[in-house]
Amino acid sequence: MTDIATASCPALLVTAPSSGQGKTLVTAALARRHRNAGRRVRVFKCGPDFLDPMVLEVASGAPVHQLDLFMCGEAQCRALLHEAALEADLILVEGAMGLYDGTPSAADLARKFALPVLAVVDGSAMAQTFGALVHGLATYREGVDLHAVIANRVGSARHAELLEAGVPSTVKWLGHLPREAGVTLPERHLGLVQASEVANLDERLDRAAALLPDTVLHLPTPVDFAPGTAEIGADLSGRRIAIARDEAFAFIYRANLEWLERAGASLAFFSPLYDAELPECDALWLPGGYPELHLDRLAANTPMLAAIRAHHAQGKAILAECGGMLYTCAYLTDRQGRSAQMLGILPGDATMQPRFAALGMQEIDLPGGTLRGHTFHYSRLETALSADLRARTPDGREGEALYRVGSLTASYMHGYFPSAPLAVAQLFGQASTSD
Repeated sequence: MTDIATASCPALLVTAPSSGQGKTLVTAALARRHRNAGRRVRVFKCGPDFLDPMVLEVASGAPVHQLDLFMCGEAQCRALLHEAALEADLILVEGAMGLYDGTPSAADLARKFALPVLAVVDGSAMAQTFGALVHGLATYREGVDLHAVIANRVGSARHAELLEAGVPSTVKWLGHLPREAGVTLPERHLGLVQASEVANLDERLDRAAALLPDTVLHLPTPVDFAPGTAEIGADLSGRRIAIARDEAFAFIYRANLEWLERAGASLAFFSPLYDAELPECDALWLPGGYPELHLDRLAANTPMLAAIRAHHAQGKAILAECGGMLYTCAYLTDRQGRSAQMLGILPGDATMQPRFAALGMQEIDLPGGTLRGHTFHYSRLETALSADLRARTPDGREGEALYRVGSLTASYMHGYFPSAPLAVAQLFGQASTSD
């Protein structure tokens, strides 16, 4: 007998053999197709990605959270899935990279929560070998239920027939998405272009949804999701936190915002690009994003630069993550070699590089707990400062530096706040003015 607290909901983990197969587009198209059919759809993103969830939120019309067994932890993942199952007609979880890539992988998440798997495979340069690849995905590891497959970027009906012919009988053929340039999601160096910057995103999503075969509307068997616990673990009552949020600073986990509010903080959003002053606040959060794409406007907004410098001089806490940290430097240089003066709170200069400088999960021991998160950047920081603390990778290798300059805490690492409530509460607490 099923526990009365358990919530049941049809669910699929959408994955692929590798990155670049089109799983974000297919996941978004699936969400939009079911939404257009009148269903309530909740979508999650496996891993720490910020950009895919922006598109998935537009597609589904509902909040999108990250699910990751390392960064979020099993209890938080369970709580999020259970909450979604209580309100949704369908849960979709978009995987990260390939199905078995990473530790933990999307396959590990699927096994942990008994999620049936839908594979998206780019069939544009294949015929019968498509089936061999699907067979490998289905049999590589026990306990992974490869429920179905959909072929992407298919050239014709005959091409689709060749692809379908090799699919193992144990895997359901859901059909194909034809190759059509008009539905492709635009990209830049950190991944997809932010959803708010794609003017015709809704039209692209509706078109992609319409191109999907009608078979995708058949709901999979419901999955039982047990309740989990999402602990607050800290008290920020009475604290007002100003958060930078615009085209330059948008890499914000929805779970972080919700956690701050549950902890009692009041949130005020502002734009370093357009606003002339900070909201009244006790603490400031400068999240990651694309400051290198907005050098001139950031540098020209001298009232905002002065306001943030004054906030720091008053000893009020500032947390700066990745792109937010670049904004606190003396100078930032973009990939074309153009430099602009930034806040100058952190004594150092940052320069964009043509290739990844760092990528992967991280954790760092802070007073109050171990904060988990990830790093993903193309820039290099040059500073005479010594690291106050240093993160590490899950397998114990040296990770990103954390710097403290007065009330400023800065690092390339993006933190997942619910993973270390007391530590994060201290980061946003009243800070000392001493260096």
